[in-house]
Amino acid sequence: MRFAPDPAPRRRSAVAGGYGLLLALLAGCGGGGDATAPSNPAPAAASGAAVGTGGQTTATATTCGLGDFAAIALARINQLRAAGANCGSRGAFAPAAPLRWNQKLEQAAASHSADMAAKDYFSHTSADGRTLTDRIEATGYAWSSLGENIAAGQATVADVIDGWMGSDGHCANLMSPAFDETGLACAAGTTGSRYGRYWTQDLARSR
Repeated sequence: MRFAPDPAPRRRSAVAGGYGLLLALLAGCGGGGDATAPSNPAPAAASGAAVGTGGQTTATATTCGLGDFAAIALARINQLRAAGANCGSRGAFAPAAPLRWNQKLEQAAASHSADMAAKDYFSHTSADGRTLTDRIEATGYAWSSLGENIAAGQATVADVIDGWMGSDGHCANLMSPAFDETGLACAAGTTGSRYGRYWTQDLARSR
């Protein structure tokens, strides 16, 4: 499993529309940048669709075929936010308001996970050079603050969220009161890919 290194999250300035950096990221187990792939890669997701939290439809191709994907993710994340957390070098976070699921953030996350899975790479920068900002804005989401966590190789929603909580920067993203919406996606890699599953979580607050 893998978790990505941790740049600062992105926040759009309230003054003159400028951008300041504020973004945190994640990839695999053990918190380091170099990690080995799991010994038993997950199978490819089945076709079809499942209804997620809030009535939105979540394709199984973006949930790795895991049932109740959005509901489980939101319940676990919001349970953690309600309790507050110590995110190590990022400091202690007081309890925060729950996140809401957003389909545009889910769409951006799904696009990035699918791209990583299809092209077998692991980065916050897309294979064609697009950034998190590019991916979010392509969905039409107008954001004021923005963050992203990525991971690879974890088998379940609980595994990936618990892994992020063990990494200071990713924990800070999950706990940050700067965000009030999220979308999460998982894509299965192709046969022979380094990691069986590729995860992306986008977090934001709209303007």
